[in-house]
Amino acid sequence: MTEFLSVEEVGAMLSEIADEIPSAFFDELHGGIILVDPPKMHPNSQVGRPLYIMGEYVRNNLGSQIKIYYGSFKAIYPTASVKHLRELLKNTLIHEFTHHLEYRAGLRGLEVKDAKMLNDYKNK
Repeated sequence: MTEFLSVEEVGAMLSEIADEIPSAFFDELHGGIILVDPPKMHPNSQVGRPLYIMGEYVRNNLGSQIKIYYGSFKAIYPTASVKHLRELLKNTLIHEFTHHLEYRAGLRGLEVKDAKMLNDYKNK
């Protein structure tokens, strides 16, 4: 069984992935990308059907930033290979950057799609 990477190792991997993203995507992302150690449960998570937040795009009075939740990845994918974990992190980061770019462009397509997925989860 593969041991899950440490928070430091995942942080280094996340930095490598971020380096592959065009610099223009980072415009107005004042808080950058941060890796948060504990997992984050969605407020609508149901008993016996945990719903973890993998990442989120946050806007507040300090600006905007992307948070990636190390503990959520560890909880859901405890035996993920390094290659698979990298792919999961990249997909999550791109998802959050899409929120950032859509917000800047005045669009809400991904936000609507996420709301539909949450609604499907709640109705199952």
